[in-house]
Amino acid sequence: MDSINRRSFLKTSGIVMLPALIPFNSVLANEKFLGDPSTPLVNFYSDGVTFRTSEYINELQKINVSHPIKRDQYASGGVVEELEKKFAELTGKESAIFMPSGTMANQLAISVLSEEKTKIFVQDTSHVYRDEADAAQSVFNKRLMPLAKNKTHFTAAELQRAIENLQEEEVFESGVGAVSIENPVRRTNGGIVPIDEIKKISAYCKSKNIKMHLDGARLFIAAAWSGVAIKDYTANFDTVYISLYKYLGAGAGAVLCGPKVIIDKMPHLIKIHGGNMAENWFNAAMALHKLNGVDTRFADAKKRSGEVFVELNKIKGLQITEISGGSNIYTLQLPKEVSGENFCKKLYESFKIAVNYPNEKNQIDLLVNETLLYQNTEYIIDAFKKSLI
Repeated sequence: MDSINRRSFLKTSGIVMLPALIPFNSVLANEKFLGDPSTPLVNFYSDGVTFRTSEYINELQKINVSHPIKRDQYASGGVVEELEKKFAELTGKESAIFMPSGTMANQLAISVLSEEKTKIFVQDTSHVYRDEADAAQSVFNKRLMPLAKNKTHFTAAELQRAIENLQEEEVFESGVGAVSIENPVRRTNGGIVPIDEIKKISAYCKSKNIKMHLDGARLFIAAAWSGVAIKDYTANFDTVYISLYKYLGAGAGAVLCGPKVIIDKMPHLIKIHGGNMAENWFNAAMALHKLNGVDTRFADAKKRSGEVFVELNKIKGLQITEISGGSNIYTLQLPKEVSGENFCKKLYESFKIAVNYPNEKNQIDLLVNETLLYQNTEYIIDAFKKSLI
């Protein structure tokens, strides 16, 4: 299975793709394609729930009634402070800070952790290496050192060998400042880095006084599918970033957690890099609200997907398989004689279930998230069966 390529994915044309384009904005732009708002949308195209503009506003109003939203001022005080305290508690870190984006969270973290040292070891498939516009090099004067080409992760032994080889391969020593690990890895279809390997890497880095950063944008997904607790992951890292919009409903934002001495440096850095926004309460309030019970919802969604997929696999010519070492992304193989375009259209138009458009092999990536809980198992199974006709 080819890894997900967002750039080529976005270039795909056709009206059937419109529902699949939605996940890149939680506050939806193409609302006319969502149909009757009274019918909940089950989506298999993103990591979490997505809102229409009106739904987002209504949800904030409900939140405000039950727990009055306190405004922040330049990400200070109010509900932003509540959110930061919650994330510090969840990750077991001393402090936390709201960030406007995951890219900024990743880049500022590895820059501060590495101090004057220039080399940062990363996965070749990581967001830091592949999807952040070479910010580490062009803005922060850091040199990214990729390992594990086309793989989810590198091993402690591979990292040690790469670091030791630097003495023979390079004339001038600039020092290894940090190791950054993404988990799970979207470019390998949600591949999870094994906790035992993370512990080995962490132990080696501590022995060499090398700091570690976790790009945990989807860390709650890794926890749900691996059974490893959030704190068991974060205990191995100095800093950790978690996304607010990928599955916590916010329109944007991220939180970076870590030692107070590191986090206290961030407000000034956010300002000088243009990320200091006047008000952030509308994103922080949504994320704080959706944090409540997120682990339970993912566990329930995972369980229901198992029940649904077992029944769907009984249909002749249809097969759903999990990706080895993966998390919430599964592969749906449609029968060769079935039109993938017609299947997607009927599933969406008749049953309000949205999926990605199939590839040339008539395969569809199914992303499991909490919207799977919006309809009962029988409804979803019946919708797939009738859409194959």
